[in-house]
Amino acid sequence: MIVCANGIAAFARKAPGAVSEKISYPEKTDGKDTPDERKMKTYSTLEAARSIGIHPNTVRMYEQWGLIPKAERKANGYRVFTDFHLEQLRLVRVAFQTEVLQNGLRTKITEAVKASAKGEFDRALSLTESYRLQTEQEIRNAAEAIRVVQRIVAGTAGKEPVCMRRREVSDYLGISVDTLRSWERNGLLRGGRKQSGYRVYTGEDIDRLLIVRALRCSHYSLESILRMLNALEQDPQADMEQALNTLGKCADIISVCDRLIVSLQAAGRNAGIMTGMLADMKRKFSNPPL
Repeated sequence: MIVCANGIAAFARKAPGAVSEKISYPEKTDGKDTPDERKMKTYSTLEAARSIGIHPNTVRMYEQWGLIPKAERKANGYRVFTDFHLEQLRLVRVAFQTEVLQNGLRTKITEAVKASAKGEFDRALSLTESYRLQTEQEIRNAAEAIRVVQRIVAGTAGKEPVCMRRREVSDYLGISVDTLRSWERNGLLRGGRKQSGYRVYTGEDIDRLLIVRALRCSHYSLESILRMLNALEQDPQADMEQALNTLGKCADIISVCDRLIVSLQAAGRNAGIMTGMLADMKRKFSNPPL
C-alpha cells in the first residue's frame, strides 16, 4: 500500500459508490446546445475528493502520478476538475483496490489507468483485458503450486517423466530466463544434468520451481524459501516455522497460495468492472473537454 504524507491510503481504500455513481451534466435552459451548456460541471479539489470519498491530498497525488488528467488552474491558482476527472478517480480506486505485484501486473494496470487519463480508451481497454487474462494465468500457477505441495506430502512429487530446457521452463512458468538463472545461482535448484551441452530440468526441478514462484509472488525472500525447501526435502512433515518465520507446515504453504488466489480473483473481477467503466468513459469522453 502506498501512503501519502498525512497517512491517507492512496491505493487501497474503496470509495463509497465508486462504480455506480452517474455523471451529471448541466440542465438546459432552452432548446439549444450552446457551447457553455455543453461544458461539463467543474469542481474544486475538495469537492472532487468528497464526491469520491478520499482526501484532497490523494487527488493531488493522483494528478502528480499521471493517474488523472492534469487539472486546469484558475487565476488564483486553484485547480479546476471536471466530470471526466471524477470518473477517472473512480477508475483509479477500482484499479488499485486489490494489491497484486507479481509478474508485471501492477505495471500493466497502472499503464491502463494512465492511458485512460490521456483519453486513450482503446489502449486502456486492451491493457485491462490483458491484465485480466494474466490474473487468470497467475491463478492457475498458484493452484499448481498447491498441487505440488500436496504431492510432496504424499511422497509422489517429481515422479513424472519430465525433461525440459531452460527456455521451455521459462515459458512454462511465465518467468524470464534471467529470473530462472537467479534462482539457480541462489541455490534454489541443484546442479542439473546436461543433455547435449544444455541444462535440462526434471519433474522434481519443476515442482520446486512452482513452489518458489508461488512464494516469491507472496513476497518471501529467496533465503527463506531456500530454508523451507531444504527442510521440506529432509522431512516432508517437518515443522518449518523457523525456516520461513511465518509459515509452519506444508498446509501453511498451501494457505499462502490460497490467499494469493483470492487476491488474484478479486483483481480479475475489478478488471471486469474497469472494462465496463472504460467503455462508458469512451462513449462520454472520447474528446474530453478538459
